[in-house]
Amino acid sequence: MNGFDSYQLQRRSTAAQAVLALAFLLLAGAFFRVQVVEHDKYQLKAETNRLRPVSIEAPRGAILDYTGKVIAENVPGYSVKLIAYSLDSLRAVLGRMQRVVPLDSGDLKVIGGRYLQARYQPAVVFGDADFATVSRLEEHRAVLPGMVIQSEPKRLYPAGKAVAHLVGYVSEVTEDDLDKNRYPGAELGTTVGKAGLEREYDDTLRGADGVHYIEVNARGRLVREQATTAALAPTPGHTLRTTIDIDLQKYIDSIWPAGVRGAMVAMTPTGEVRALYSAPTYDPNIFVGGIDADTWRDLNTDSAKPLLDRAIIGRYPPASPFKLATAAMALRRGLISFDTHMPIPCRGGIQLGNRYFRCWKKEGHGSLDLVGAIAASCDVYFYQLGLRLGLDAILQDGVLMGFRDRSGIDLPSEQSPVYPASTAYFDQRYGPRNWSAPAVTLNFSIGQGENTQTLINMIKFYRALAGNGETSDPYLVRPDPKAKTFDLGLTEAQLLGLRTALTAVAERGTASAIIGATPGSKTRVLQIAGKTGTAQNPHGKDHRWFIAMAPADKPVLIVGGIMENVGLHDPTVVRNVYLALRRYVLGPDSSGTATKVQITIPEDSAPTSVEMGDSAGTRP
Repeated sequence: MNGFDSYQLQRRSTAAQAVLALAFLLLAGAFFRVQVVEHDKYQLKAETNRLRPVSIEAPRGAILDYTGKVIAENVPGYSVKLIAYSLDSLRAVLGRMQRVVPLDSGDLKVIGGRYLQARYQPAVVFGDADFATVSRLEEHRAVLPGMVIQSEPKRLYPAGKAVAHLVGYVSEVTEDDLDKNRYPGAELGTTVGKAGLEREYDDTLRGADGVHYIEVNARGRLVREQATTAALAPTPGHTLRTTIDIDLQKYIDSIWPAGVRGAMVAMTPTGEVRALYSAPTYDPNIFVGGIDADTWRDLNTDSAKPLLDRAIIGRYPPASPFKLATAAMALRRGLISFDTHMPIPCRGGIQLGNRYFRCWKKEGHGSLDLVGAIAASCDVYFYQLGLRLGLDAILQDGVLMGFRDRSGIDLPSEQSPVYPASTAYFDQRYGPRNWSAPAVTLNFSIGQGENTQTLINMIKFYRALAGNGETSDPYLVRPDPKAKTFDLGLTEAQLLGLRTALTAVAERGTASAIIGATPGSKTRVLQIAGKTGTAQNPHGKDHRWFIAMAPADKPVLIVGGIMENVGLHDPTVVRNVYLALRRYVLGPDSSGTATKVQITIPEDSAPTSVEMGDSAGTRP
């Protein structure tokens, strides 16, 4: 029988028709599933391949001073990004771009790293491009495929270097930041606060980024920047109102001597910080849009450490300003009154065993009461007062007064002071037989020895003296309801007596000649109360302290300053603190122009005007 007879052909034809019908039925079902049932799913995939999201940076909240003046704000700026389907393609376009605008090898490496970190996302070339750069790039857009230029808010600090350590700076979040979840909610490319108020209140200031879409072809190349898909608008950050007086902050910067390292802080008796300044400083605006590698390296390798906030991180022997703590401890325990004289009058020093502990005044001060001893900063008086207290009491009361704890100010990276909790510290460090308790006591009584404090912590203590004896954490934005409060345990009369002694320092004691020689002090009288100090520095010239409050009878502001390596006779910190107090209390007209006046104290007046140095810090 022929296999191709009509019967076989008909059967095979029927089978083929059935197979084709089934195939078309399956294809129709698949098409129906894709086109109808799963239409939304595949449309989303198509749109995802066609559209690339580009984040729209949210404007950070403004930072204002306590009167509403601007500390940090946003101004219009431009960012330049590149879309590329491969690293080689990116490098090719960057090579062309390099012939239009300056790009060094370091920049190219950073841009390539950004591309690898966030594949299929635009790589940032310029985070803060000026108008001239944008104009040149727009002229050559035809040879720069994948270039996206968008308007973005640019951070601006109008006061520049005057507010650097206070406000901090902003920068793009790093992969390490994201791994350690330092900035919850941030993604690669997000601008975050890296120091100061920008870091402490980043979650308040940052806001939420928006997004818009650009259209690309199958190879990932840009087709057009404005796609038809709707964009999501960014949510701006919240405005931050601080306790800072920006005019006072800028004034302190204007009178600070060039090349001198140190810090100044101004605080009200209620704990509101009016100024916080550290020197040397830097311009936080250089970080906006990304800092170049050379500038960043210079800041980090500079021996003056301009990035270091000396107001909250620098630790120094508190020197003679600590004598007020010694006096407060003795008054609290009822060991002395303001009329108390020590058994041994000051003749230039005191003998303890085989050691002679000097007073700063070689010829001595004679017999003094407590007010006179504070006014003259007599070391011999406080040596004996320390021995009367005993080392255990000094350490115990010092811990209760907060000298072992951070001040609690709302800024990141504050350093803890060094203050032993008990004599076990010395046993552990030197061995039970290798230190002398009386020698350590004498050093502690005048603010030397194993006692180093931050400027902000010392001003926190003086805040208690300026008020009712109580103090809590200082703040720049709002007080912490959980802040630890301590009380000096002094009566109102005792606090008044200590302020009277501090007034004597300014009127007839170690600060009087400097204040009297400050221009304008005779015409615009302001009675202040304060304490000078000289902290020994084994690595060079001594550091100088001055902490004061004004008006003396009812303080409204406490200002403290520390200047490093200026030596025993330098009057600058006293003058600057006095000028800052005068400007705040009496108004801007009282300070005159911000001239850095040079004051010379005659040698014959030095014993009554400048504290010549505390006792040699005898090592235990």
